[in-house]
Amino acid sequence: MTTTTAASMSSTMANGAGANSERDLVVDVQGISRKFVVGGEDIWAVRDVSLQVARGEFVALIGRSGSGKTTLLNLIAGLDSPTSGHVTIDGENITEYSERQLTQLRRHRVGFVFQSFGLLPLLSAYENVELSLRIAGAGIRERRRRAEELLEAVGLAGRARHRPYELSGGEQQRVAIARALANSPALILADEPTGELDSTTAVSIFRLLHDLVVEQGVTIITTTHDRTVMELVPRVEEMKDGRLLEPDEQELFRYTVREERSRFAAELPSDVQEDVSAAQTMGADFAPTVEERVVAERAAHPEISEEQARHVFGADEPTEPAASDQSDESQSDESWQPQIPEAEPPSEAEAAFAPPAGVERPTWARPRDE
Repeated sequence: MTTTTAASMSSTMANGAGANSERDLVVDVQGISRKFVVGGEDIWAVRDVSLQVARGEFVALIGRSGSGKTTLLNLIAGLDSPTSGHVTIDGENITEYSERQLTQLRRHRVGFVFQSFGLLPLLSAYENVELSLRIAGAGIRERRRRAEELLEAVGLAGRARHRPYELSGGEQQRVAIARALANSPALILADEPTGELDSTTAVSIFRLLHDLVVEQGVTIITTTHDRTVMELVPRVEEMKDGRLLEPDEQELFRYTVREERSRFAAELPSDVQEDVSAAQTMGADFAPTVEERVVAERAAHPEISEEQARHVFGADEPTEPAASDQSDESQSDESWQPQIPEAEPPSEAEAAFAPPAGVERPTWARPRDE
């Protein structure tokens, strides 16, 4: 059974615009859209999205590839300009910023974590972190103190002099997180931070991000396909066709967390399991019915008929097993014997076949009268 379903969904509902209106907002996105023109055709990557994120929140943006998650993250970061609407960071409308102001925003107030780590290969872990501070204009003593402090915080103090190719994927991502924290940003934007990591390493990276939110009050917005992140972050927002879905429309989130976890998936930390223990007792209520699965299948594949969708989930087959099936199931594995059809008698040519000297003829090729 899944470790969290009801808790995440109820938290998602509680964290809407109304819930955030009285809180200290770090991100306030209002009616933002982004249109691209490709081959003379208008493509709306983001369509009329409004999103509010309070200080100290950890928000996951999920959705199928092409749903607009990364584009929305780029708009929040000031890496792209919206076609309409505006983005406010710490009360300032960054859509009106000049390129120089946006550069200062990214240097001092926003940190970035990328799926492919984005480390400079010729620099050590220490130098990759220290470079962010150097660009921001910090003094040499401050750079040294802060870089060492951050590498210690992410558990890499002993690997500070190693270059990226000498580090594992999880260690490289930890260096990237330390670099993102170098200038004490109020907001961290993480684009698929566990996308290139195995499940065990992904859990440890998530725990590191989770601790940053709890201990340092950092605000994190991440895009993800990782089920672990979906299950454990307090707030999940789903996108589809450039839109931000309402809680009752979140098909991908609901059906992902309902499915049984793979036995090959990494174990979740015990203290995190305790945080969502209340949801464990409610998990059975979220088991999807056949009708819900049929509706979801048709929503994902409009070209198929209802009968075809039902066939996918076996809804068009009788629920009671046939009598022959019951009798077969009652047999134990030890008493079961394979049904081998009797071999056809060999032809005269096969019967006359003489094997090489010293080689016996196979039993299936011997004439029946032998």
